[in-house]
Amino acid sequence: MGANPNVHIPKESWPNWTWYAIEFGIVIAVSMLVSREITNSIVGLTPEIQNYVFMGIVGGIFFIWYMIIRNFVFKRKILENKY
Repeated sequence: MGANPNVHIPKESWPNWTWYAIEFGIVIAVSMLVSREITNSIVGLTPEIQNYVFMGIVGGIFFIWYMIIRNFVFKRKILENKY
């Protein structure tokens, strides 16, 4: 008995884009936690300046992760899946 041609069977059991969404959530959460601790350690900031410093550190960590670490470290030949 053959398979029904109208049935869609995906190649993977888990959609690939969700891994990027999970990574994005983790990077944002870690960068916000690190930024909160760094911003709280700086004494004498007004609330307006503290917001700019907080978001600047979050953006910096986000930029470093996606532009430097992810592009150069994760694209090494040792991490390729070749059998």
